[in-house]
Amino acid sequence: MESNPVLLESKSSPINLLNEMQQLRLLGHLCDVTVSVEYQGVRAEFPAHKAVLAATSKFFKEVFLNEKPVDGPRSNVFLNEVQVADFASFLEFVYTARVEVEEDRVQRMLEIAEKLKCLDLSETCFQLKKQMLESVLLELQNFSESQNSEEESAACPSIVPAAEAEQGPPDSSVAVPGHGASPERLAAKSKEKM
Repeated sequence: MESNPVLLESKSSPINLLNEMQQLRLLGHLCDVTVSVEYQGVRAEFPAHKAVLAATSKFFKEVFLNEKPVDGPRSNVFLNEVQVADFASFLEFVYTARVEVEEDRVQRMLEIAEKLKCLDLSETCFQLKKQMLESVLLELQNFSESQNSEEESAACPSIVPAAEAEQGPPDSSVAVPGHGASPERLAAKSKEKM
């Protein structure tokens, strides 16, 4: 008797795999490539795993698939015009699927993602920039609306019939302009009487 196939799927395995690869990279274990970056005289070297870089970056995939076998277990890749901090953030992202950067570095991270053809990082930066822009636009809209309402309040003084203004208030709860009453309160009282 045949049984039906069942799916065995781990939700934590991808995260565990990334975490383990990150730990191996940080400890320098099983790394088979060194990426050297240099920008305006600042240079650093980063040990990494070809498989991780190739899986996350089309640039590295092309480099590794087209390289000739070299003497020794480790190959080197040189990147000019890439800032050390940006490449460190790039590596953290490809090994962990997340990285924290300052808002003013998001554009640079998008540029490195495009240069290294890392679609996931590019999409993440694009979405974050979109959210940041929407947030700024919302703040501007709220500011503009508050300015408009303040201008309308200042431009539309309360309308009190001339006869009532000359007589004064019929009761003590209604104030005359210039006697501590706000324009909004006077407008409300005028509407009540009409």
